[in-house]
Amino acid sequence: MPKSAKARSQEAVPPPLPEPLAVPVADSHTHLDMQQERQGTPVAEALERAAAVGVTRVVQIGCDLPRARWAAKIAAEHEAVWGAVALHPNEAPRIAAAEGDAALDAALAEIAELAAQPRVAAVGETGLDYFRTGPEGVAVQQRSFREHIRIAKELDKALVIHDREAHADVLRILTEEGAPRRTVFHCFSGDAAMAEVCAAAGYFMSFAGNVTFASAQPLRDALAAAPPELLLVETDAPFLTPAPWRGRPNAPYLIPVTLRAMAEVKGLPEDELARHVAANTARAFG
Repeated sequence: MPKSAKARSQEAVPPPLPEPLAVPVADSHTHLDMQQERQGTPVAEALERAAAVGVTRVVQIGCDLPRARWAAKIAAEHEAVWGAVALHPNEAPRIAAAEGDAALDAALAEIAELAAQPRVAAVGETGLDYFRTGPEGVAVQQRSFREHIRIAKELDKALVIHDREAHADVLRILTEEGAPRRTVFHCFSGDAAMAEVCAAAGYFMSFAGNVTFASAQPLRDALAAAPPELLLVETDAPFLTPAPWRGRPNAPYLIPVTLRAMAEVKGLPEDELARHVAANTARAFG
């Protein structure tokens, strides 16, 4: 049944600010540009609202060339922002199909230039996505992923991975290429067994608002298996708004909701988990 105008209007209303965290943390993966486009929230306002609840830093992700340029620019302008730049796994085959391999090579070269900027802390989000890109895009995705790994290692920047329905190939390619010193699985989507593999490799695992969804018990099992020393928290805003606000606009100020849910799964006091997350984020993005 189609939603009523009233229901649609309610979904457009941002959730209220949660109780502030006593121990400040960072949002390890967000899209301030998309929040500005969709919700009309200026960057300064988004950062102010986040800081008011103890989210004192964000990692702004740029996942195509225009957004990567924007991420680097915003990071240079705001002390509370670190930049991350890459071609999203679905962007690489789009460029190759529309403009050819030479255009993809040029785009990757520009990503390397942007990643070298001092306020850009990471190369990402890169990786593999077999959900939105079919078999015809696999080879290009894998080539792009390998090149992003090379860039991250050459610059000693963190690598931020998007992994959707491609766990085995992501882990295989990281092993074949040699993972960067700091590797982050954004919006971790594996099971408990994969969490144990990532923990053994020293990969950071970042959990988003979907860990609060009723259907996400396998994800909570993965979180339970992940060591606190490798945990990060993120919004992926404007996506993945945590319960009870699922369907409403997401933003960095909602990090406390997800962190509290994570603490409950881990059986840890909120402040203890926050201290782990803060230290881990500093180690990952520095």
